[in-house]
Amino acid sequence: MPSAPKPFRNKLSRKISGMPQISKESANQIVVSFVKKEKNTETVDVAVVEEQRDGWMIRGTFPIDMEGHPWVQKFAVLVDQKGKIRTTDFGLL
Repeated sequence: MPSAPKPFRNKLSRKISGMPQISKESANQIVVSFVKKEKNTETVDVAVVEEQRDGWMIRGTFPIDMEGHPWVQKFAVLVDQKGKIRTTDFGLL
């Protein structure tokens, strides 16, 4: 007797299920609000929003005042699929 046919499996189904549940815009807004509050700044410039396996990586800059001189600080923040901030990285340019 022949065996039962294997069910059709779409190769994209694994990719779709692994995509972040929050949108790119939501992740961007979460990070901008976080950086404004954490670093006490009004201006945050987002340069790159990258989709990664475990969420969204948002990179950008914001101005700071270092001993009376304007300076720029960079940031990279990872937001997971649920909208929680997982890692942060701040540094001077």
